Amino acid sequence: MGNIGKKIKKIDSEAITLGKPIYTEDLAIKNTLCVKLLRSPYANAIIKSIDKSRAERTVGVEGVFTYEDVPKNRFCMAGQTYPELSPYDRLLLDKHVRYVGDPVAIVVAADEKICNRALNLIKVKYEVLEPLLDFEKAEESHIKVHSEEDGTFFKGSKDFVKYDLSKNIVGEINKVFGEDPEKTYEKSPVKIEEEYTMQEQAHSMMETYRSYSYYDHLMRLTVITSTQVPFHIKRQLSVALGIPSSKIRIIKPRIGGGFGGKQTSVTEIYAAFATMKTGKPCMIKLSRKENYTASNTRHKMRVKVKIGAEEDGTINVIDLDALSDQGAYGEHAFTTLGLVGDKSLPLYNKLKSARFHGKVVYTNKVPAGAFRGYGATQGCFAVESAVNELAKKINMDPTKLRLKNITKEGETTLAYNQNILSSKLEQCILKGKELIDWEEKYPFKVLSNGNIRSVGMAITMQGSGIANIDTSTVNIKLNEEGDFSLLISATDNGAGADTVLSQMAAEILKCKIDDIITIAADTDITPYDPGSYASSGVYVTGGAVVRAANKLKRNILKEASEKTGIYFGDMDLINGMIMTNTGKEVMSLKDLAEELSSGAEGKTIMGSGSFGSDTSPPPYVAGFAELETDILTGQVKVVNYVAVVDCGTVINENLARVQVEGGVVQGIGLALYEDVVYSKEGRLLTDEFLQYKIPTRKDIGELTIDFQESYEPTGPFGAKSIGEVVINTPAPAINGALLNGIGSQFSKLPIKGEHVLKKIIGY
Repeated sequence: MGNIGKKIKKIDSEAITLGKPIYTEDLAIKNTLCVKLLRSPYANAIIKSIDKSRAERTVGVEGVFTYEDVPKNRFCMAGQTYPELSPYDRLLLDKHVRYVGDPVAIVVAADEKICNRALNLIKVKYEVLEPLLDFEKAEESHIKVHSEEDGTFFKGSKDFVKYDLSKNIVGEINKVFGEDPEKTYEKSPVKIEEEYTMQEQAHSMMETYRSYSYYDHLMRLTVITSTQVPFHIKRQLSVALGIPSSKIRIIKPRIGGGFGGKQTSVTEIYAAFATMKTGKPCMIKLSRKENYTASNTRHKMRVKVKIGAEEDGTINVIDLDALSDQGAYGEHAFTTLGLVGDKSLPLYNKLKSARFHGKVVYTNKVPAGAFRGYGATQGCFAVESAVNELAKKINMDPTKLRLKNITKEGETTLAYNQNILSSKLEQCILKGKELIDWEEKYPFKVLSNGNIRSVGMAITMQGSGIANIDTSTVNIKLNEEGDFSLLISATDNGAGADTVLSQMAAEILKCKIDDIITIAADTDITPYDPGSYASSGVYVTGGAVVRAANKLKRNILKEASEKTGIYFGDMDLINGMIMTNTGKEVMSLKDLAEELSSGAEGKTIMGSGSFGSDTSPPPYVAGFAELETDILTGQVKVVNYVAVVDCGTVINENLARVQVEGGVVQGIGLALYEDVVYSKEGRLLTDEFLQYKIPTRKDIGELTIDFQESYEPTGPFGAKSIGEVVINTPAPAINGALLNGIGSQFSKLPIKGEHVLKKIIGY
């Protein structure tokens, strides 16, 4: 039917454009109770007493709950496949508060105004403790953010995670590949040793965190929530609230953006608890300020890089040492750290040796969690910035240096032993050079006004789902009128996963996409899926869609065979008709469906397919930045950014292009604009859009997007992922352009005008 590769519009685009009620808040009934949280004003404190009596007496207040009123079950908010490698280090409410914004009390009232009034009437006495705010001092600090006495524990093996709470270490990794990295480094004639720090980054999605809960007619706890991981939320609520998972239902409506933040259960537990205590529908909705101060961020990370190379540019060894700032609670701590090495070292394959060592530590700051790129962004910034330094040192074109060293299709990587079955990274680099006009512009030009135009580049990789862990199941059924219902639990964050998965089903069933009814993410109805994270939607869930559609198609043809006597292998589905392979019409699918929907021999025909993989094929991006640097102010403007992507087969170019554009702009924001600032007491100061700067369209110049399609044999229709990889290259490419333009790059992000000006004037 030609559904693959077509620029098909999103199936929900009309509803979004017209403002139809499709989000969590839209679905709450009238007179739903409001849930608000009293939050700690201190980064580290012990609650000595709470007087909630005046708040409880306030007209319209249904309940005020403190740590004395909640279950004492420790749980984890990270939406990860069970068993999680994140610690069970949270209570619903705790006597010990560990960051400014940590919940102290839950207020449930008739409306938001009454909730706020009650919050102001709660009197709390704290024993204020010294906070741990510097993650580089965490291991030696006398301050312990968590302890074994708290009951903190891991579902994963301690031998695997290697945590040490006496040193505030949430996890540690040490991987060595090939020869001894230190000896290889020392023997290399050219040496690079640098240190890079990437700041936290706030998700800043349009729709803040929110959840709505109620009891259904069977007294089952139902939670409608803006989440990326409905099945993980179900498990977390069961653990935290101490109720059977069979008594819990999670429904995911439309999501107004996530970027990884909604892979963590920020609000669901509080709405659900409020409904349990009151028996009434309840809703919690975070303000924009709370969205910044009381949810999660990208991990701040310091990465030390050592590269040993030959004088001709052959890279012998890459040695990484990372330290990650986890904040107050351990969601996604260990797994994010792992991707720093896993998604950067395999880029280069002339290596004799490679090493990744990393630690992630607790601090008394807003917890870190999943964010688009998930550790690969931090690793890419460090490694690619160091590779640009190497190019400068040996006076070699950075594009040629990479072309000399990159891993190519058909190779097995030294680092992490990955078999690369599909790669057009070389073609991505060459095409990017052409689109940015690299040969003409490299390394820089001085404009008539004295400003400097310079170019820089970087490459990156990511994964497609989590190998040997993630498994998705999809059901498709033939309806009584000859159309199809596609039941999936992958969650569309706005990028169009529902549309792409429908395209895949339509391609197998050889029908129009309008013949596919997509039903997404209801834990009572749709089959298990880990959710939207780890770039798993197209690859993992898409693989399940292909298998389910093929099974349904086979079952339909078998039914037709029984009725006609024609061997099912000699028939096919084509545009609503069952036809022989010679082109003769047998019967319409509608007629078959209607016949099956009644009578003693009636039945519903379904196809179910599951997909998991022992591999996680990497997509690739070559990113090129063209900057104009004002030599009088240091202001940096991205004049043009070129991103050339290998995501395997492009299923829907329109949606893929939007993904790339959004990721690139988010990466530019990380590089030049977005800064997370704390006071010396640990209070987040960048807690509104006025303080936390994200780039607008006027801040970004031209965006040029291109695709170089490979064919991934393990992926559906040859596809790989695209969602995360697109954010990784802007920061190192911009850093490289500054290196080529003003002779120096920067070890910390964001790169601000005053930092650039100091380099220009040699201050």
